Amino acid sequence: MKTRVIKVDALNPEIDKIRDAALVLAKGGLVAFPTETVYGLGVNLEDKKAIARLYEVKNRPRDKPLSIHIAHEHDIERFAGDISPYIWRIINKFWPGPLTLVLRSRSNGNVGLRMPNNKIALSLLAEAGVPVVAPSANLSSNPPPKDADSVLKDLDGRIDLIIDGGQVELGVESTVVDVTSLPIKILRSGAINITMLEKLSQSKEVLFVCTGNSCRSVMAQYLLEKELKSLKKTSICVSSCGVSAIEGLGASSSVISLLKEEGVDAKRHLTVRLSREIVLRADVVLVMETMHKREIERMYPEFIDKVYLLSEFADNIAVIVDDPIGKPQEGYRECYLQIKKLVKKVAKKI
Repeated sequence: MKTRVIKVDALNPEIDKIRDAALVLAKGGLVAFPTETVYGLGVNLEDKKAIARLYEVKNRPRDKPLSIHIAHEHDIERFAGDISPYIWRIINKFWPGPLTLVLRSRSNGNVGLRMPNNKIALSLLAEAGVPVVAPSANLSSNPPPKDADSVLKDLDGRIDLIIDGGQVELGVESTVVDVTSLPIKILRSGAINITMLEKLSQSKEVLFVCTGNSCRSVMAQYLLEKELKSLKKTSICVSSCGVSAIEGLGASSSVISLLKEEGVDAKRHLTVRLSREIVLRADVVLVMETMHKREIERMYPEFIDKVYLLSEFADNIAVIVDDPIGKPQEGYRECYLQIKKLVKKVAKKI
């Protein structure tokens, strides 16, 4: 068998060539393709004969597991379950990128997942329509390949297709981390900074939610950030969003003015709309009114256990924080002082 090589534009992958390669994968063929780290050897996970051939071609030890490569973040929950907020924060920070995560699988075992930061790889994985595993495209005793010629040198005649996307960007294998429990375990050092991974795994995130993300949640976010800094609680992240926010607007001028009195600059704030991805990353979600809690429960009922009224979390009493929109400056100040008092308690409690 002669290995076919097709050249693909790394910046603008030709979809007809990608679909050709994806069809080879889906039918059980072995396809080498570039990622940002090294060239991988893609195989259809659901094809047992193809998997057996992969181990044989690479001379790979049979007890060495394979990681699934995915094209979209929403594919994660297809293979993994019981994903803690700190894992979603790691994913948000480093994917797509040179990081393989070992997570709890849906069958209560473990599964390795990676989302490569390479247009050819992502296009191929998206078009394949089957789950793809992709160890490095080399004989197991040889260095991982950084270009198509290196793949050809090792595997010519052994595999079906090589996608030549030029030299890889990094040339260092992905960092492999077991995040199934804390502390996380580094299984293989690679392109990702380990210190940053450990810091994220030890962090917590507080999410404030209001309606438009221009007033109440903004006050709460910036006031809590200031309070945490004074308490030297550096491992807690703070974010905010709105259930009905229009993305990309600024904070209310009244809010900016009030926060400026605290020495806090909120001019950089841009409104964010509530999404499942934002809620996933939060350890605790603090809302201003009961209607916000109801809306989150309607949209994402699986997360309701971590949603509290701000007053409920801070003071163990259910008191709403009224929206100051449309009120004079004094109305904003009254809301601000209420939030400030509650946030001080949150900072000590979190």
